[in-house]
Amino acid sequence: MAGTTLVIGGTRNVGPDLVAALLARGDRVTVLNRGVTLSDLPPEVERLYADRSDVRAIAAALAGRAFDAVIDTTLYTGDDAATLTRTLRGHVGRYVFWSTGQVYLVRTGVRAPFAESDYPGPIMPEPPATATADHDNWIYGVDKRAAEDALRTAFDRDAFPYVSLRMPMINSARDPYRRLAAYVHRILDGHPILVPDDQDRLPLRHVFGGDVVTASLRASESGTPAGTCLNISQDETLTLEGMLRRTADVLGRPFRTIALPRDVLVEKGLLPNCSPWSGLWMSAVDNARSKDILGMRYTPVAACLPALVAAALRVPLTLVPGNDRRREEIALADAQE
Repeated sequence: MAGTTLVIGGTRNVGPDLVAALLARGDRVTVLNRGVTLSDLPPEVERLYADRSDVRAIAAALAGRAFDAVIDTTLYTGDDAATLTRTLRGHVGRYVFWSTGQVYLVRTGVRAPFAESDYPGPIMPEPPATATADHDNWIYGVDKRAAEDALRTAFDRDAFPYVSLRMPMINSARDPYRRLAAYVHRILDGHPILVPDDQDRLPLRHVFGGDVVTASLRASESGTPAGTCLNISQDETLTLEGMLRRTADVLGRPFRTIALPRDVLVEKGLLPNCSPWSGLWMSAVDNARSKDILGMRYTPVAACLPALVAAALRVPLTLVPGNDRRREEIALADAQE
């Protein structure tokens, strides 16, 4: 149903596609962000500017406004969640939060694919700051949990009408990290792709950007129960080899991988760029509940991959992750053969 929708963020990754879909639904769309990222949003989109960490700026930007729906693509902390719930209390029909599967990765005693019921429970100890990747990812997951917990508190206290969508890595044509492009251009150069030797135990269960848009629109409608948390994910669970094989088939090229100890690739500073889908902090989630509640039917990987590969082909080599050290990767691969 058409209405007034505020998108917080809206200019990176899937944001522009979300805005386009809302406009196609007939919504009057307002976008709120800092105005830092260049964007080509349609002229009929109203623009508001504020740094969400600035409580006064957010209050001033949203003063006197009410929305049928708010879709928040850039909420990362409990403090910012508390600010939004206070500001929007009584002025929003449905608030949709883009959360992450990483809220499960900081838990102890649970195994992928994670279900929504895996959320409650003890959190793993904070990794040492010297373990930069682990520490940063732990902080990200814990902060996202704090945001979810603040929304739950507002729901219990004030019936704040939120829905949380917990997502793994999003595959989209505008992926700012250009992860698929890293593989596409390595396949094209014909040399082996370096991967960690523990890759087989890491399931790939991503989500297509178009399905994120669909889930967001459905979650923003009043028929979705407030206070609901849902996992959003593709159906297929793939290995990295399986995903690369599909990618290579789209390109019509062969591919090779060479597995080396993860510690070696990390020590040499080649990970994550040499294999961006090999991170230990990539979540895999069970999507069954979103099918029941939102009626989601997820796009098969085979159906979305050609367009994603075409977008990756348009990424110039200078922007491909790790391209500046590709010769080192090739030399290391050659030494193993």
